[in-house]
Amino acid sequence: MNVTAEELDALQELINIGVGRAASLLNEMVDSHIQLEIPLLKVLTVSDAYQELAPRFHDESLATVRLGFTGSFYGTAGLIFPTDSASTLVSVLTGEEPGSADLDAVKISTLSEIGNIVINGVMGSLTNVLKQHVNYTLPIYLEDTIENLLLSTDENNSKILVAQARFAIEQLEILGDILLIFLVGTFDVLINAINEELQII
Repeated sequence: MNVTAEELDALQELINIGVGRAASLLNEMVDSHIQLEIPLLKVLTVSDAYQELAPRFHDESLATVRLGFTGSFYGTAGLIFPTDSASTLVSVLTGEEPGSADLDAVKISTLSEIGNIVINGVMGSLTNVLKQHVNYTLPIYLEDTIENLLLSTDENNSKILVAQARFAIEQLEILGDILLIFLVGTFDVLINAINEELQII
């Protein structure tokens, strides 16, 4: 299924609502004001997503929080950070010094919580507005290359929403990617639900 410009705009608006809610929750966790926005959203196949993201990340190990979801549509959602950006973000949120042993100790739990908040914000926005229902697995933290993260999926025919998330924390910019992976049939369900909502509006 090809996605029209109107459908993509609607998807981006729903995802922006979700990350806005996530940013509000993150602001409650820390003293710093956090802005979180999605300047870029694309719908790609797994192989196209790899071709687009691989040059940016080369062979570096990426910090990733991912969780599965099932229901009206199903697949995997992941929040991906370059390792340096992940460490910087955790340092800002926890107050630990970059490169310290204490930072490494809290890194996994902090990133898992951030990933859970952001992904649930996005998925909650999609499912609430579109009146769909999904169940989530517990978030899993891992570090791996973009090749293994994407190409290890069992469903190479999956459609992937690639949403570039920009964090702005007191003039500190940290870039990450939110990857929402939908199996082909259920991606159609998502687009059909968006079209139904657009007709109501």
